[in-house]
Amino acid sequence: MEGEMTDPGFPASHTTATTTTTTTRVSAYIHFDPSYVNIRNIPGVLKCAQLVFNLIGYICVAVSTYNSSSHANWFSFVSMTGFWVTGILLLLYLMHVIERFFMVPWLMLEFGYCALWTFFYLTAASACAAVGGVDGAAAAAAFFGYVAMILYGIDAFFKFKAWRSGELAQGERQVQMAEPGMPSPGAY
Repeated sequence: MEGEMTDPGFPASHTTATTTTTTTRVSAYIHFDPSYVNIRNIPGVLKCAQLVFNLIGYICVAVSTYNSSSHANWFSFVSMTGFWVTGILLLLYLMHVIERFFMVPWLMLEFGYCALWTFFYLTAASACAAVGGVDGAAAAAAFFGYVAMILYGIDAFFKFKAWRSGELAQGERQVQMAEPGMPSPGAY
């Protein structure tokens, strides 16, 4: 071998392993915490706004002239089911029940729910908009339905991002990485 010298005591390649430590901190007890609906907490504000638009949309379609037609029945189903499911989820977050059962994939479930309700509101609001020229209350229901559709779509987007990044729905998860031979953070 010309011009090439190797040290017989040093391997030509080596492998380095990284240790990852995940710490999950959740509350062990159920308690009321109104900070979830704080203006700085986007998921809490979205749920409150969804509740309001679900209820207003339902009232509009209930007082419309054609409140017993198929488009009104579909809109009523979408708005009232959305109202109750979102209200129950809000209550679970306010009482930290979601945090207590952190092993349930809440973010994935809520993403599916919000994405489905985005589509349902698109169809229900469009059906009401189709008769909105004849009935002003149906037009108002369509408007509130489209706003609710946007709110559920935004919520679905945030839930998807949080789910993909491995976040918890409520509580705290910390991931620490350490090289071999190096002390792990907090080892002192």
